Amino acid sequence: MKKKFNFAFFDEGSKREIRRAILKGVAIPGYQVPFASREMPVARGWGTGGIQCTLSCIGPKDIVKVIDQGSDESVNAISIKKLIQETTDVEVTDDTTKATLIQSRHRIPEEKTGKNKLIILQVPTPEPLRDYEPSETKTKILHGEKEYTGARLLLFEQIMKYGTMATGADHPVEVNSRYVMAPSPIPKFDNHKLNYSESIILLGAGREKKIYVVPPYTKVVSLDFEDVPFEIEDFKDKKCSLCGSTHVYLDEVINPVTNEVTYQCNDTSYCLKKRNGVIA
Repeated sequence: MKKKFNFAFFDEGSKREIRRAILKGVAIPGYQVPFASREMPVARGWGTGGIQCTLSCIGPKDIVKVIDQGSDESVNAISIKKLIQETTDVEVTDDTTKATLIQSRHRIPEEKTGKNKLIILQVPTPEPLRDYEPSETKTKILHGEKEYTGARLLLFEQIMKYGTMATGADHPVEVNSRYVMAPSPIPKFDNHKLNYSESIILLGAGREKKIYVVPPYTKVVSLDFEDVPFEIEDFKDKKCSLCGSTHVYLDEVINPVTNEVTYQCNDTSYCLKKRNGVIA
């Protein structure tokens, strides 16, 4: 480990303060806990909230996986992994099942993460009520009164305009039958992975200075209506052109020469394991 850094970059007092915010989030599932967001050696908007949660929770024996929109090798993922390795010297892996701490932007891995693991999601906009209420003071009052009519009204307006709920990602959820929460810009396909997850899920927003948590085995329900139920992305009759997987989140790939449309697994680690026969 390089001696010019404290372990995990932050001083111990900063890490304790962030961990206190996380513990409060565990005690009140879905509640946005304010915290003193620290300056980071990366620009705000590059996942500083998630990185701060990771660096505050990581230990010398942890094994870390970092993904960005399903990829282990994107610029964002590589940069974050480099920062973590430079300041902790912990082991880094692409294997979801091997990792004890998974930091992610816009996806929850396809493979089941299991118990005693942390999933940390980077969050740009933690407030699910912001689209119709710009005042932070008023959104706090609405959360306190459990007044979420506006959130449902936005979904209703989408149905009236498009015939369906048009939230491609970050579809709001209700946590533990209490708080409405922004699940970060994960696709609707991943929302069900929040419900009674065996892993603890931390969500950090550095720019907005908020941390919130979905503890293990917590009920999480996507907002919908009795006559218009919540629906995920439809990949029926489609499969990955590389590994043949179905029932996973797929990316559309267009050949620039032939304009042929094919599909590939969004989760690159899952796809590779499937091709190598590690996953049946």
